[in-house]
Amino acid sequence: MNVSKSGYRVFSANSTTACTELINELVSSHLTLHLNPQCVFVFCGGGFCLFFSFSETRVDVKESVRGQDIFIIQTIPSDVNTAIMELLVMAYALKTSCAKNIIGVIPYFPYSKQCKMRKRGSIVCKLLASMLAKAGITHIITMDLHQKEIQGFFSFPVDNLRASPFLIQYIQEEIPDYRNAIIVAKSPSAAKRAQSYAERLRLGLAVMHGEAHHSELDMVDGRQSPPFSPPSTRTTQGHTGLELPLMMAKEKPPITVVGDVGGRIAIIVDDIIDNVEDFVAAAEILKERGAYKIYIMATHGLLSADAPRLIEESAIDEVVVTNTVPHEVQKLQCPKIKTVDVSMILAEAIRRIHNGESMAYLFRNIAVDD
Repeated sequence: MNVSKSGYRVFSANSTTACTELINELVSSHLTLHLNPQCVFVFCGGGFCLFFSFSETRVDVKESVRGQDIFIIQTIPSDVNTAIMELLVMAYALKTSCAKNIIGVIPYFPYSKQCKMRKRGSIVCKLLASMLAKAGITHIITMDLHQKEIQGFFSFPVDNLRASPFLIQYIQEEIPDYRNAIIVAKSPSAAKRAQSYAERLRLGLAVMHGEAHHSELDMVDGRQSPPFSPPSTRTTQGHTGLELPLMMAKEKPPITVVGDVGGRIAIIVDDIIDNVEDFVAAAEILKERGAYKIYIMATHGLLSADAPRLIEESAIDEVVVTNTVPHEVQKLQCPKIKTVDVSMILAEAIRRIHNGESMAYLFRNIAVDD
């Protein structure tokens, strides 16, 4: 059999325990059902990536990958920049080794929050997309991008998988009396996602309004900058420019909950849970409004800083996240954190892409707002 046409390999991009566990789950539990004898799996622990004392990453491909489909699985630990550089070096090494296709399996795409222009900053997510393309990546499999428009930054195909079927299944199987629950959006911007969950579970919907997020304020995106004046027109009195109508400054309204949560289980849904202050504040408000249990469902559990301690001390009963991001340490610090395995859909995506099959099956009955 022509290996260059039928073979594919899966590499683990980093040596973190969580990444090794994820690739082991993919290979042993799912992909073995579809493998052929030509499939070989090389792990980072087997000598793929070597680290020098000066924190340089060296990649040594031990076997020929010429003409094959290569899948690089990279979870993103707390040291984000090291993980990104490791992925870039690996992709470039495989590119120069004449791999046919290099597919990055990046369940949580880093820098996805920096996908909008803020003041005099930059759209870092677009920069990362360009770097991946330059390094040799030809396709990406990811999950629940922070903004779906991020796919437009890439010059190659992006499969943005959804974790909502797994989280909905968890709600149905693990939350007692979930029929008495109500889906909550902790801000109006999250209402579409919450509405999609509510419609699938046949539950009510509540939206929290108030305490605008600082990242969304007009003051940070450059709209308050003075207009540019050429040097010849500048004076010591100040600049000259167009007289634009002044907008009234925003004022934070008091937090209100649109919807009845009294005597119900409140389930807050979101895509990322990082700094948990907003979630803790939302849980306190919901408790005051009569909710007797608070659950948080999110795809990516970054849980940075002292998030485990804040969750443990809060009114939140349980935080449910997927294994797209390593969070084993946080789970040891806070027993309220639970994990849902999504390796099944990642493995199926790998199999379908290699075999040239349609990906539509993985998106069946999934709305755009999920």
